[in-house]
Amino acid sequence: MTLIEVQTLINADIKSCFDLARSIDFHKESLKHTDEIPIAGKTTGLIEKGEWVSWEATHFGFVQHLTSKITAFDAPNYFVDEMVLGVFKSFKHEHIFKEVLGKTIMTDRLYFEPPLGILGKIANLLFLKRYMKKLLKTKNRLLKEKAESIN
Repeated sequence: MTLIEVQTLINADIKSCFDLARSIDFHKESLKHTDEIPIAGKTTGLIEKGEWVSWEATHFGFVQHLTSKITAFDAPNYFVDEMVLGVFKSFKHEHIFKEVLGKTIMTDRLYFEPPLGILGKIANLLFLKRYMKKLLKTKNRLLKEKAESIN
């Protein structure tokens, strides 16, 4: 299993950061370069525990689908989305928020197992892990910019 962990310091309150991270609309906006759109389930607004969303996006030149469900939720500190259907063998994303002196430390822990056995492991070593980390950092940079602009 691969783990990617990214921490982002945001000069904004914890609730604003938490809500942006679970916003379907912000997610779509932040990954528009992959043509990512919600196509089923919760397709707009703030996602809650037990809700699910199916996404369609283009990665590596292929249209892909991923359905995830919110499996843990403790506002405004923590939530987890886990893949229930998609190309990965497994996919779990922990979103952790901690407020320190009026700022928010947002920690993302992304665990995934690539598909295709040994071919997937080779792809992961060559490019997949780097690609996933770049997507996460791009989304976090945009979340930071947005949260800081509204505070």
